[in-house]
Amino acid sequence: MMISKFDAQDFQAPEQVNGWRTISLGIGGIASVIILVIALIFPEYREQALRSWLLGFIFWGGIGIGCLGILILQYVTGGAWGVISRRILEAGSRTLPVIALLFVPLAIGATSLYEWSHLSDDPIIQHRQPYLNVGWWIFRAVLYFVLWGVMTVLLNRWSGRQDGAATYDEAAKLSADASKFSGPALAFFILVVSFAAIDWVMTLDPHWYSTMWGFLYVAGWGLSAFCFVVTILAFLVDKKPMNRVLGKRHFHDIGKLMLALVMVWAYFNFSQYLIIWSGNLPEETKWYITRMDGAWGAIGLLLLLFHFAFPFLVLLNRDIKRNAKWLAILAVFILLLRLLDMYYMIGPSPRIGTHGKELDFLSSFSWMDLVAPFAVGGIWLWAFFGELKKRPLVPINDPYLENAINHGKGH
Repeated sequence: MMISKFDAQDFQAPEQVNGWRTISLGIGGIASVIILVIALIFPEYREQALRSWLLGFIFWGGIGIGCLGILILQYVTGGAWGVISRRILEAGSRTLPVIALLFVPLAIGATSLYEWSHLSDDPIIQHRQPYLNVGWWIFRAVLYFVLWGVMTVLLNRWSGRQDGAATYDEAAKLSADASKFSGPALAFFILVVSFAAIDWVMTLDPHWYSTMWGFLYVAGWGLSAFCFVVTILAFLVDKKPMNRVLGKRHFHDIGKLMLALVMVWAYFNFSQYLIIWSGNLPEETKWYITRMDGAWGAIGLLLLLFHFAFPFLVLLNRDIKRNAKWLAILAVFILLLRLLDMYYMIGPSPRIGTHGKELDFLSSFSWMDLVAPFAVGGIWLWAFFGELKKRPLVPINDPYLENAINHGKGH
């Protein structure tokens, strides 16, 4: 039985994507050259350049890796929102090779970024040496990208083959294969993200640890991915061909998922704080004491109010969740707070150049913290828009596509 009621040529990305891609590459290229020149010519600024690059990498790389996680989640749970947004999630996941390339400066400069690489006489670092050494750290990073890569290749391959499926049974089997794979893949994805977040961010403070750290990044990167997807869908909603596909209920569904992840992010943060506060151990509480002082404390309060409380209250409103424009504005706002959250984690961490001394906000903030996210983000968006153009904007032969479109048109 033939199943396709849609023509792939009718669902190509609009021409505006080419312009956005060119602009992204220009901004990312110029900003990257600035950071690279500073790091190479001025060794005294190398650690700051790498730290700023890490900030941009964790934020934008987190969106790409988060897209993979949401793609896996969609195959596990189903839902019209996932069918409609699948190609955006797939395009985000296929930026993984570029994300790996953007990680290379961090791998090369690991000894200029992570204090634990210089603390060979520290008894705690000696105890962790079998795990926390540069060679093993780089090997684990390669392993993370390989595992994410396997998930990306398989899910995108099944979806690509589905576009060429000739019968309903063939298309349904490909969907079933992806769903069966995604169950165990989701568990591995959570583990890999947890270990990566610990290696790349938590170890900036070599003496601190948290059992909640990985969950913070699983929820945070998932929220970033949803916000990014909403932004792209809102950009496409009034343009052909997506103006014939997207409906208010699609945005309503994704808005509810954004609300859920805002609450989960807050819950994990509160759980981490509660565990450390109740334990009251000096080696654990120092992380929070630093971030509750001065300007860092003000940033923490901003995150509490505007990363959680404000989006939580706004997303309770049904009309806002169903309005593409307003939901996209909120999504961009949350993304800015996500970047601030990353800076809140990275900025106060001990530095090699100050012999492990933690700095106040004014001493630690650098103009490169503003430039690096543009550098990484420009390159990542260039890759994303390129991937978005390679396939139809919807999975044209998915057995559930027509139902998903009709769902969006409901009340």
